[in-house]
Amino acid sequence: MEFSFLYAIPRTSVLDSFFLVVTKIAGSYGQLWVIVAAVLLVFKKTRKAGVAVLLAYAAVFLIGQFGLKNLVSRPRPCQIDLDFALLVDRPSSSSFPSTHSAWAFGAATAVFMQHKKSGIAAFIAAALIAFSRMYLFLHFPTDVLAGIVLGIALGMLANWITGRIWKTADQRKNAAGA
Repeated sequence: MEFSFLYAIPRTSVLDSFFLVVTKIAGSYGQLWVIVAAVLLVFKKTRKAGVAVLLAYAAVFLIGQFGLKNLVSRPRPCQIDLDFALLVDRPSSSSFPSTHSAWAFGAATAVFMQHKKSGIAAFIAAALIAFSRMYLFLHFPTDVLAGIVLGIALGMLANWITGRIWKTADQRKNAAGA
């Protein structure tokens, strides 16, 4: 059934070019979100969101990239159907979960929880990145769905941790000034 979904995705030269750009912007290890976090860290108004994005990124790296991918060790669609014409190099890593989707949705969730309008834009970018993984025949739909769920959960956790850090820092600052 998952292969049927992947094969049913309409592919054109315009979409090929578009989703190649999307996946290149995201980076091989979701570096886009590290850059987003760095930009957010520069400004006091968005610094808390920047910390949350970095925490979510690190959590996805540890839990998704190093943990679940090695634990589940599911082959990618392009590693099973070797006849499908790929637009990118065939990855050697496992498929489950899609850490690109997890990084994207983790960052989008972290941003959205603190800055709604920017978060909506981040969710749109995240959705495009997640879909690009299926379009490029690199992940099954369930890999992407698991990545989305993992990313949202870790984005929420990162936001909660960041909130605790800020609250503790504020309490210490207030106590020192009292």
